[in-house]
Amino acid sequence: MNGLKTLLAASILATAGIVPAFAADRPEVVLVHGAFADGSSWNKVIPLLQQKGIDVISVQNPLSSLGDDVAAARRAIEQASGDVVLVGHSWGGTVISEAGNDPRVKALVYVAAFAPDSGQSTAERGKGYPTPPGIARLASGPGGYLHLPADAVASDFAQDLPPAETALIAATQGPIRAANFEEKIGSAAWKTRPSWFVVAGRDRMIDPRLQRDMAKAIGARTTELATSHTPMLAEPAAVAEVIAQAVEQAAR
Repeated sequence: MNGLKTLLAASILATAGIVPAFAADRPEVVLVHGAFADGSSWNKVIPLLQQKGIDVISVQNPLSSLGDDVAAARRAIEQASGDVVLVGHSWGGTVISEAGNDPRVKALVYVAAFAPDSGQSTAERGKGYPTPPGIARLASGPGGYLHLPADAVASDFAQDLPPAETALIAATQGPIRAANFEEKIGSAAWKTRPSWFVVAGRDRMIDPRLQRDMAKAIGARTTELATSHTPMLAEPAAVAEVIAQAVEQAAR
């Protein structure tokens, strides 16, 4: 009876325009950013999800190892009040492929992301495909960490965004330990979870053909957007809609 009252109250509030008509027991969304980024890369998507009544947690990855990033995602999953839809961008796809084995994770969403198989590394998953232009622009820094020069961010990472925005991305990017890409995941969570995939059709960091092939290999429901490597910034409404679809399906 209490659950029915909660749903009825939510429906009344939504009709009045106070909150969206999403059930109170919908899964929360945990967003996992990729390399050369931080949690702010989801800043355009977060308010769109919140407007739909979806609770969101944006992870801050240390990017110091696969294990460290998986641990950060798991802490966010534990922080959520209930079930979770786990979303990963770029390198974050590798992270969610491991962290998504948590029993509270009900669905996975890959956004221009890697989706390695069990026992496979990110680097291995990309073998056999041309080296994307942006990867050739990576610069090595102290401690074996990689970063993207500002001009590479503008030309190859987020080439469809305004200069002021690409400058901000370059300034706030998180360098990633190069060895991370050689670390293998254990059991791929997409084998036991429903998955969605947003393919970035003009990506210059992960070959779009690789993205399409990964989406097919994992049996994902696929949406392709004609964007750079940052569809969540170039087409946030479309990305938010895919995530919302995953939330709705996971709640059934």
